[in-house]
Amino acid sequence: MADLKYTKLSFEDLKGWADDDHRAALDVYGTTAPQALRERAAIAPVARGFFEQDFCPVLIEDGADMVFTGYYEPEFAARRTPDSTYCHPIYGTPADLDPEEPYHTRREIDQDATLADQGLELAWMADPVDLFFLQVQGSGRLRLPDGNMMRVGFSAKNGHPYTSVGKTLIARGEFLPDDVSPEAIRAWISENETAGRALLWENKSYVFFKEITEIPADQGPLGAMGHSVTAGRSIAVDPAITPLGAPVWIETNGITPMHRLMVAQDIGSAIKGAQRADIFFGSGEGAGKLAGQVNDGGRMIVLIPRGMAAGLK
Repeated sequence: MADLKYTKLSFEDLKGWADDDHRAALDVYGTTAPQALRERAAIAPVARGFFEQDFCPVLIEDGADMVFTGYYEPEFAARRTPDSTYCHPIYGTPADLDPEEPYHTRREIDQDATLADQGLELAWMADPVDLFFLQVQGSGRLRLPDGNMMRVGFSAKNGHPYTSVGKTLIARGEFLPDDVSPEAIRAWISENETAGRALLWENKSYVFFKEITEIPADQGPLGAMGHSVTAGRSIAVDPAITPLGAPVWIETNGITPMHRLMVAQDIGSAIKGAQRADIFFGSGEGAGKLAGQVNDGGRMIVLIPRGMAAGLK
């Protein structure tokens, strides 16, 4: 890991700090805060004062530029039993999966049906591209014919490294970097059926799911801390640098700048580094469009308890 640089700031240094909804941030923070701070947060008469009294803003840098991206929980139609249309299975974790060893590749699972007839199917989807993006996101909500929702979440991976199909298309000259989006990838796959299927197989990584029943479908998906994440207030971070549960001030400089107090409640395999965060935008198609637009610079500042920050220069 690169050497980390810690710079203590004041709350006056945070762009837009006074204009944020600190109560909304405090409510989210209270769901995963350490017990002592959770108790203080619950009785804090002024949310902004709670953060200013108990925390010190600290800019943590490792030499890399800040990168903000967005993620969301996709929502798709599905069936619990297959038919001629809904014929692409969402698999649970195979009993013979060894986390330390590479397992069947995406192509082998899709083309050779290596997991068929083992009772691993949780549900069935109509579109293999939807299934692919469900795996990329790692969780999702499934609309069933009776109107109920089924939620699935990450259970395990097949041990192969993740390959970005967007970056693959850029490398082949199919897209310029600024033109890649989930919608553009979907359109390309639809227009190039055989090549599109082969493109998905370029990503040998495969995600297995489990049904999530412990939280209502109208709440956010479970984050890395075992609690629902909140749209517009939760981010995924690198936990080796930014402590899970920490309040984090973000300043994005994209098309729609965001100056907001978030809570680090999730992680992601691609989220590595001191200045790297993934913003959770919610569930469904609208959230997906918002998340797909984010690839921004800026900066993020971790709010560290004053007692812990006292030793920093």
